Amino acid sequence: METLYLLIPLSVVLVFLIGAVFWWGISHGQFDDLERPGKQILDDDDRPAGPR
Repeated sequence: METLYLLIPLSVVLVFLIGAVFWWGISHGQFDDLERPGKQILDDDDRPAGPR
């Protein structure tokens, strides 16, 4: 029973921490465009590379 006094508050803190990280990701645009990077690699670029 004594372990529940430790585990319940610890799990509540963990849930709030995960929620804060998720909220930070949403507010900073981490989930805005999930399709472009996957399609960008498939685009064929026929332009010459230019001088190196």
